[in-house]
Amino acid sequence: MKLVKMADCAVAKSPDNLKTMSLGSCVGITLYDPSKKVGGLIHAMLPSSENARSANNKAKFVDTSIPYLVDELVKYGVAKRRLEAKLVGGADMFSMGNNGTINVGRNNVKKAKEVLSNLDIPLVAEETGGNYGRTTTLDTSDGTVFIRSIKEGNSKI
Repeated sequence: MKLVKMADCAVAKSPDNLKTMSLGSCVGITLYDPSKKVGGLIHAMLPSSENARSANNKAKFVDTSIPYLVDELVKYGVAKRRLEAKLVGGADMFSMGNNGTINVGRNNVKKAKEVLSNLDIPLVAEETGGNYGRTTTLDTSDGTVFIRSIKEGNSKI
């Protein structure tokens, strides 16, 4: 089991699995090739690198992490046309009093869907939103994503 930390990504081939913890407003994005049984997991913090002071860490931002992970997967012999994506997290974790919220989670989800669409990678499943954190594990033997949260219990997509 490889642990993917915040603002990081990793690739694994079956039977190794990938896990990330504490997805609140962050998003966990999995890309998986069922024929090669190779997958990748991103723990992205923010939607866009556009206004960042430093965008050196490609895994920190949704807009740069997905293309970066695709490139890493290609090194494992994966063909982009076979990739399937799953999306987890993007919760609304931060309140600004009674007048609204900071929509980092929703913006992360929106940006992930936009980037995946632009890359012609199908989003086959998602568990997003809410106001609670999640721990996510990608099983590279079949692409199943296991999700654990204190509020909602265990699920899989």
